[in-house]
Amino acid sequence: MPDVVLPCLDEAGALPWVLSRMPAGYRTIVADNGSTDGSREIAESYGAQVVPASPRGFGAACHAGLLAATSDIVCFMDADSSLDPQQLPLVVAALAGHDLVMGRRRPTARGAFSLHARLGNAEVARRVRKRTGYDVHDLGPMRACHRQALLDLDLVDRRFGYPLEMVVKGSAAGWRVVEVDVDYHPRVGRSKVTGTVRGTARAVRDMSRVLARP
Repeated sequence: MPDVVLPCLDEAGALPWVLSRMPAGYRTIVADNGSTDGSREIAESYGAQVVPASPRGFGAACHAGLLAATSDIVCFMDADSSLDPQQLPLVVAALAGHDLVMGRRRPTARGAFSLHARLGNAEVARRVRKRTGYDVHDLGPMRACHRQALLDLDLVDRRFGYPLEMVVKGSAAGWRVVEVDVDYHPRVGRSKVTGTVRGTARAVRDMSRVLARP
């Protein structure tokens, strides 16, 4: 069954809900990026494997979890309760015949997906469609792919450009990519990425660097 990588930085308030809803047979790997709020201990109490991730950065956490994974299928999702682990099987099921499945976020409540985050995401998605030809509309954090194929891409970004580099290098490698709709809930606590205009701008900047590479 799949491994599920949860990049984590101070998500103690959200982890109990997320980990308690992990589907049966899915092994959880919490890639801890320097939490100081007890996230590590909470994850371990729910039976998750916890691996340290450094330096500080979203991509560093994702990659540390990938290196710790052993299943052929690896899933990624945020640990902030904005995404429901119960929908992971929908994403994994769509992997049949594809190399990467990304969850297209559909907000379930007002404020779940801030305006500045939607605008930034839409612009990056537009540029990805132009560059790769993929019919994608969201660079969402819930996704599934094959572990060895992802390792073979040799991703180097360790910041917010990591998920975009996965798509861009996947395109160069001939990957078949598809989106499936997933629910997007208001997260617990304040987002470190899209919760502020500054955070969104930083993520867009990191992704723009990826798109600027040959």
